Amino acid sequence: MALVLRPKHDSSFDTTKSPPDCPPSRTKTIVLFGETGAGKSSLINLMADEEVANTSPDMQRCTMQWKDYVISFGGNSYKVFDTIGLEEPQLGIKEYLESVENAYKLIKELDNQGGIDLLLFCVRAGRVTATLQSNYRLFHEFLCEKKVPIVLAITNLEREKRMEDWWERNHSTFEKYQIEVAGHACITAANRLDGRHKLLYEESRVTIRTLVKKFTADGQKQAWMGGDNLFVSLMRKLKVLITGSPSVRKKDLVPHLTKRCGISKEVAKKLADMIKQDVG
Repeated sequence: MALVLRPKHDSSFDTTKSPPDCPPSRTKTIVLFGETGAGKSSLINLMADEEVANTSPDMQRCTMQWKDYVISFGGNSYKVFDTIGLEEPQLGIKEYLESVENAYKLIKELDNQGGIDLLLFCVRAGRVTATLQSNYRLFHEFLCEKKVPIVLAITNLEREKRMEDWWERNHSTFEKYQIEVAGHACITAANRLDGRHKLLYEESRVTIRTLVKKFTADGQKQAWMGGDNLFVSLMRKLKVLITGSPSVRKKDLVPHLTKRCGISKEVAKKLADMIKQDVG
């Protein structure tokens, strides 16, 4: 099956129109991901300048599961998909099959949004691990085929004398793990602190908003494949992260696609056959 790229909506400028006649800016789509405890919910609240996301886990952890939030700042609206990534560098076969349902529904919802404007990778300051690298590959390489800008938000830096110092000391480690990003923000997303920490929190809001605005600006053409093509491609590539690389069985895939994703049995069998093919 041929892969079809659909260009993302690209706003153009008409200098003959006065500002009041200009259409409102479209809502930008951000996929936020990272390990448990990285501070994704706190990061959403930091950007929104209000408590919109629950900062305590309230759902069963499952790869590619997500919640979405609409936030606004700087005259722009953003739909943020808070997405669960990998908790270990590899998946068990059970976790892989569970991710099928979540990935299918996520891609369908992203189709409705017209694709992704930005990948926001939330990382808690500390040791760079193989799990970080696997999450980077899952979202940047597998889901977005390296066609969407990706930026880092490094949290938990309120103890640094100057938060940017952490990046200067550690950026080479990300390069070692082949984690390449278009930009980064060294921040604290810990609210309810006082004194100097409160000032750092407000500074962090400016830093992350500036980064997001820069990389979601209209005029940046993004390609979004979408649909069943992307779903099949994602699930085929994700097989490389299965522990011991056991065979994914068609008889296991089909029920997940029919019962949980609402796909007809005929289509489910076709998708399962495609997923089972080796990645070229």
